[in-house]
Amino acid sequence: MTTEKAHQYNPSDLYEVRVHDEEYLNVGGVIRQVRIYQPGGPGPFPMLLSIHGGAWTDKDHTEYGSTSRPLAATGLIVAAIGMRVGEGFPYPTQIQDINYGVRWLKAHAGEFNGDPHTVGGIGYSSGGHTLPLAAMRINDSRYTALPLGGSSPDDAKLAWMISCWPVIEPYLRYEIAREKGNTALMEKHHMFFQGDEAMHESTPLNIIESGESLTLPPALVLHGTADDVMPIEASERFVSAYNKVGGKAQLVPFQGKGHGWAREAGAEADEFAKIATEFIAQQLG
Repeated sequence: MTTEKAHQYNPSDLYEVRVHDEEYLNVGGVIRQVRIYQPGGPGPFPMLLSIHGGAWTDKDHTEYGSTSRPLAATGLIVAAIGMRVGEGFPYPTQIQDINYGVRWLKAHAGEFNGDPHTVGGIGYSSGGHTLPLAAMRINDSRYTALPLGGSSPDDAKLAWMISCWPVIEPYLRYEIAREKGNTALMEKHHMFFQGDEAMHESTPLNIIESGESLTLPPALVLHGTADDVMPIEASERFVSAYNKVGGKAQLVPFQGKGHGWAREAGAEADEFAKIATEFIAQQLG
């Protein structure tokens, strides 16, 4: 890991961004890539691990370029990882990949002109659920199962995290899908969680209220008030519980916005990036 002094982050600075893909994960021949959004300049730059959504069972590292590129343009190296998702990859496989991804990014920071000491995370939709799991439970043996030479559990620690329209209460989402007769979405829950018990066990609110010893990085939650996939009240409950046990979390509500409102490049994605980068700047001092 590099010991060079980190770049002074200022979100008002703008950089050209180069995008390239790398292989980061190979588990028994199952290979996944990471898409690196790399700002030009002297660096070393702070780094941001990006976790896509897809109802825990779909999508890959190519998602959310609409937000990754403007974030990177402010002087952040954004690393959007693909994960093992779909049939044959139930809970907690995806969280294993996130835990490994944080450690891998820190170990390879020098290759991307990044600072391994300032690595945060951002997750969208179901990724806004799995990211907090990985961030809070860095020592959980189920999540640390993938070896990486020279790394320790502490290397999975994040400096901050951002959850965007998170599906933060999986069982509630399942109940909403059942009420709407959305059998396709219910099947995605079955595929990943394989039962109600895992939905409850992996709910961050339940984990916090259980008294489990947790790591609590500063957190920002972005949620639309018109989200009919996961009501904003779920994020309100999470933020309240997180703060009660000594964490520092804040919820930014977006009036009239639904689920995934910044998926496309444009004014909404730019507004999103402004709020996210202001939060990151606060964490970096």
